Amino acid sequence: MGDGILLKPKKPFPETKLDDVAGCLKYQGKPKTLEDMDNAIRQGVEKS
Repeated sequence: MGDGILLKPKKPFPETKLDDVAGCLKYQGKPKTLEDMDNAIRQGVEKS
C-alpha cells in the first residue's frame, strides 16, 4: 500500500487487558526499584 505494507492477523484474537496478562512472564530475581527503572529508561533514551 503506497510506501508501506499492511499486515492483518490471520485469525483475529480477543482483546486482552493488562490484568489478563500481568504476571504471565515470570521474573526471577530481586525486584527492581522505581529508581532502577528510571535509570534504565534514561540509559535507553541516551543511546537513541
